[in-house]
Amino acid sequence: MGFLEPNMPRIDVAEWRTRSRSERIKPMAQHIAENGMGNPEVFFVLYAVKIALYIFVGLCFALTTAGIDGWTDIGTWWSEPIVFQKVVLWSLLFEVLGLGCGFGPLTGKIAPPMGSPLYWLRPGTIRLAPWPNRIPFTGGDRRTVVDVVLYAALLASAVFALLSDGAGPVAALDTSIGLIPPERVVPVVVILAVIGLRDKVIFLATRGEVYGSLTVTFLLAGPNVIVAAKLVMLAVWLGAATSKLNRHFPFVVATMMANNPLVRAKWMKRVFFRKFPDDLQPGRIAQFLAHFGTVIEMGVPLVLFFSHGGVVTYIAAAVMIVFHLVILTAIPLGVPLEWNVFMIFGIASLFVDKAAIGLADVTEPWPIVALLAIIFIAIVIGNIDPTKVSFLPGMRYYAGNWDTSQWFFTEAASQKLADHRIGLGLVQHKQIEKLSTPEGTEISLALGHAFRAMYAHGRGLMTLWDHVIPPGRDADYTVVDGEPVAGYAVGWSFGDGHLHNEQLISALQRRCHFAPEELRVLILDGQAIHRQWQQYRIVDAATGELERGTFRVSDLVSRQPWEHDVPITVISKAVGLNHS
Repeated sequence: MGFLEPNMPRIDVAEWRTRSRSERIKPMAQHIAENGMGNPEVFFVLYAVKIALYIFVGLCFALTTAGIDGWTDIGTWWSEPIVFQKVVLWSLLFEVLGLGCGFGPLTGKIAPPMGSPLYWLRPGTIRLAPWPNRIPFTGGDRRTVVDVVLYAALLASAVFALLSDGAGPVAALDTSIGLIPPERVVPVVVILAVIGLRDKVIFLATRGEVYGSLTVTFLLAGPNVIVAAKLVMLAVWLGAATSKLNRHFPFVVATMMANNPLVRAKWMKRVFFRKFPDDLQPGRIAQFLAHFGTVIEMGVPLVLFFSHGGVVTYIAAAVMIVFHLVILTAIPLGVPLEWNVFMIFGIASLFVDKAAIGLADVTEPWPIVALLAIIFIAIVIGNIDPTKVSFLPGMRYYAGNWDTSQWFFTEAASQKLADHRIGLGLVQHKQIEKLSTPEGTEISLALGHAFRAMYAHGRGLMTLWDHVIPPGRDADYTVVDGEPVAGYAVGWSFGDGHLHNEQLISALQRRCHFAPEELRVLILDGQAIHRQWQQYRIVDAATGELERGTFRVSDLVSRQPWEHDVPITVISKAVGLNHS
């Protein structure tokens, strides 16, 4: 790849166009296997600068605290409990401002590179309530002035807490500065809860399952804050590890390492696959890393929590720091980069510096039990029934087993989105058309489809294209992943199919009035942990659900990215719907 220019597949476009859909995907998948997505290196510099700014501003907020002074004296104050609290609140603010997960060109956001406040401070934009038919005063999908005020209040309350001084000495924590006064934390928690019921997008964008949960722990006193925060982080690790107990995860590891900018040599990228170029199943190294990484994430955090200091704690902490550095330097396309930086800081601050503080120091057990029960229930339901809980509170990170969707746009549908000014800028394929040549646009979109096909579930999605597209109309549709559609329509996206399923389709239909066959969406539910199949739905924006069915995971993992012949079991189909 070049510093400013992408490394795109070198093919004869005219000849490539004559091939079948599967034959067109094959060279794209092979390109990804030894080049990754070929993004310009300047992108990675951008994200490195963003990480540096995240750290710098976090330190600035810490230095606003009375009793904490001096850039040159960081070693004397970095482990103060209030510093950890401010890092959590700054991370929450950073994320809800759209600067963290889902930011920038690696997530398909170019102009503008983010949405978040540009949408959520603007009445009339789309909001998605989690339970609009069950919770009073949350119905509808149009942002009101009240929603804008709530979002602005969340930002203001977070800053108010960040600028707080400590409440005074806490002997049990060996601090003369103390913790943030709970009365400054309460507004953040209350506003986040209320705004989450009005718009799940904003709650998820705060990474509420991590930073929101940790903020709740700040309502406790003394050592209870530290123990509760440790337990929240432990739940994150164990929940994420549990979600990786599937057959999808090795495909994630192989693709992520092939896309790793630090793995530069092509031969190194190729070793993560079974036999490049004709067998792109995960190789032994990818499978080992997937299984070994899951064991580490499941076991080492428990050692961290129960070891209470000494050599064992230091070794466990070093292992988990390396674990997060591997994820960080791979620059995953959801770019949860600052989250990994935060986890590394949390390891050092909570589990190393305060290793001696444990369950025996708890004096307020029941609030901690209640918080952990909510987290645990979300994880269990998210794994048993992924349609009910977002993959974020379900903590199904990186597992390769996500709810996802693909959107099939006709030119008329794309024009209606633009005419009704649904989002800022243009939806992804129109942005690419504006920035590239027709040939470049075709290759870019095909590369994106191949990247989806590198994951096991992508084989099933590509097979289902013939169920979605009316016979003889392949050329009428442009297929776009649901992620950039959500980023365009609601201002934020981060690998969560709950943001671009039927709820978003209905909101867009109410605004754009698509005609039948103008916009169709293929929706895939994540695999439930106790089942060996996945369910899909095909929805026409104008007429509703067209088809529902399943395919087996065993049929996905036995195929190559370009083998789109996965056996499909159709459960229900609208009358008159035929497959090509």
